[in-house]
Order: sequence, then C-alpha cells, then structure tokens
Amino acid sequence: MINVLHLSDIHLGSLAHGKINPATGLNSRLEDFTHSLSLCIDRAIAAPADLVLFGGDAFPDAVPPPLVQQAFAQQFRRLADARIPTVLLVGNHDQHSQGLGGASLAIYRSLAVPGFIVGDHIATHTIATNNGKIQVITIPWLTRSALLTRQETQGLSLGEVGKLLIEKLVIVLEAEIRQLDPDLPTVLLAHMMVDTATYGAERFLAAGKGFTIPLALIARSEFDYVALGHVHRHQVLCQQPLVVYPGSIERVDFGEEDEQKGYCWVEVEKNATKFTFCPLPARQFRTITIDLTNSEHPQADLLKTIEEHPITDSIVRLRYQIKPHQLLDIEDHLIHQALAPAHTYKIIPELVDSRSRARIPDLTPEEVLDPLSALKRYLATREDLRSMETDLLKAAQHLLGDLPPEDSAQLSLELHK
Repeated sequence: MINVLHLSDIHLGSLAHGKINPATGLNSRLEDFTHSLSLCIDRAIAAPADLVLFGGDAFPDAVPPPLVQQAFAQQFRRLADARIPTVLLVGNHDQHSQGLGGASLAIYRSLAVPGFIVGDHIATHTIATNNGKIQVITIPWLTRSALLTRQETQGLSLGEVGKLLIEKLVIVLEAEIRQLDPDLPTVLLAHMMVDTATYGAERFLAAGKGFTIPLALIARSEFDYVALGHVHRHQVLCQQPLVVYPGSIERVDFGEEDEQKGYCWVEVEKNATKFTFCPLPARQFRTITIDLTNSEHPQADLLKTIEEHPITDSIVRLRYQIKPHQLLDIEDHLIHQALAPAHTYKIIPELVDSRSRARIPDLTPEEVLDPLSALKRYLATREDLRSMETDLLKAAQHLLGDLPPEDSAQLSLELHK
C-alpha cells in the first residue's frame, strides 16, 4: 500500500476580502491560504505520506509576486527536506499565455529540486517511494494548441474542434496506457473539466481556454486512482476506479460559501484503493440578506438579523433592500458596529423604488455569476424583453454549447433564416 496525499487548487495569493495584519504586515488572506497549505504539508510529513500529488493552480495567475512565490516554496521545500516525492501539475492558472510561455511551476524543474516532478505535459512517471514503485500519468491543463495545429482547426466550428481534441487525447492517453507496467499501481493526475462534475465558477473563468473531458475517457480499469484538479468543489465522480476532485483548500469567493474545503488521503493498492476526505478549517464566508421594504422598524430589524448570524472572524456580505423614505431610519455607524466582529465585511444596500426597481441588477465584484445566471438576473429587470426571455436564454445556451445537439442544430437553422 502506498500512502498518497492529494491536494489541488491552492490559489495562493488570492487576496480579495483580506486586510493587513498589523502584527506581520501581510494580507490576512495570504496568511489564510498559507495556513491551510501548511496543514496539508504537516499531515504529509507526520503520517508520513509516500507521495504528494498536487492537481494544479498553485496561484491565481502565472506571474505571482515574489512574496507569494516564497510562501509556496517554503511549504513545498518541507516535502523535499522530508524526502517525500512530489508531483506538481500545471493548471490553467499556472500557464503563461495559453501555455505558450511556459508555466510558473517550471522553476522547480529548472532548480532540480530533489524528488520533485513538474507535470507540464502528458507523460508517465515511475516514482520510487518508501513503500514501492508507483506510476503516475500527468495530464496538465490542455488547450487547443497543446494537441492541435492551427491548420487542423482552420474552418472548423467550436463543436468540431472539441470533437477533434478529444480524438487526439484518446490516442495520446492510449499510448501512455500501453506502456504501463501492469504489476505496478497507477494513478492518473489531471487538471481538467469532466463532463459529469458539478462546476462552480471554474467552468466560466476558463471559457474558451480548454475543453470538457468525458468521464469514460479517464475512468479506466488500468488506473487505481484518478486524482483531479480544477473544480473547487470536492466530489467523487466514480467509484471503480475512484475518480476524485479534492476541491480547493480555501474558499476563494462567495460562490464557494457552502463548500467544505480540504484534501484527500489515499491508500493506493492494485484493485483495492481507498481514500478519505480530510476537511480543513477554511475561513467562513457568510451572506446575510434581508428585505426591509415592508419593515416598520428597518434599523432594528436589520440589526436583529445581523445578530442572528455567527459572523465572528467570517468574511461577511450584508445585502438589504430598502425604500427611499426608509433611508432616514438607517444609521450606518450602528451597522458597522454590528459587523465589527467579522474578519472583513461589505455592505450592499439596494434602493427599491416603489414605482420600479433599478434597471441594472446588483452585481458586486466579489460575486461570481455564470453567464446564464447573469443574463437571467438582467432580464428580470427588463419588462420590455419579457416576451423574448425564453428565446434569449436558449440563444445564450446555444452560444455556450449547453444545448443538446439536435436543439442547437435547429436553433442555428432558425438564426440563419
């Protein structure tokens, strides 16, 4: 049995919703993410792990500032010092310019860090651990340029390009599988969107930069465990073999408010792999929403609602609806006073005119909406477009590739006419 710690989507350097810690001079969110990462490394060293697999997206982008790079390196250096083999997979946020300019993690290969493997291309790595050898196939975040030439995609629709990409990946992956030693346990480590996964904002943040992989392509009997990265919500896509997203180690925005964060502890054996999800004490995000438009005592009702929520040390978003004539009843300093126990907070009042609502929906910087949800939110404010709502939503689904092929083909014909 080989003990593997599988973590992913660290996003070290995501500083939104943070504040400066006067004791250290550092952004508190950098400290949060570093702390969660340190707990993962602590477990790997204490257990100990025979192998650590990182599923990609070390930073929010490919050019992290030196302070963030240093925090990442200090934690992973502990694995090198403990002589624990580690595979660092390249995710979409780790790549420069669609993968054409290298990757932020490539420096660990250039420095020849002992025991570290950087997975920036499709390859099979045979790794010697304290409990025997294991094979790891790496598939980093793939874009069209990774598998196709410009000539191959010229004149093709998005659907045709996607189909061709899958066909190419099937061939490349099959070639790797045929070279495997059948007597050794095998793990597939991949940063990708799988078609049966429950997505968050990842799908739309990567729109146009990657493609969705069918589960059947990776749920192969040759694999004893499939370690995935990219989707921030922990989930198990398949039991035989185990196909697992550990999720991210910290909440990035309010879209992940209700998600449990953590990593996976995996006991890899031929045909008998088991895993455990290990929660991390990630900082809480809390949204407080109240409609005060019919309240006779808006200030008191607002303060009472805040008091009913456990906000201490949480990142809080307060949203309340109020009518213009009620504004004189609201004392801002009392609201700030009530929210003071929070780590950080944002107050989002929505002024509701009794004659009509604001034309533009309230979309705040920290709120991540997928395109369809944003369009629905907008259409809800447009009475003049109400009769066209169904057609507009269907057209949006067509553009996003979310319609069934037969419906998409029919809509294309109608639009052409």
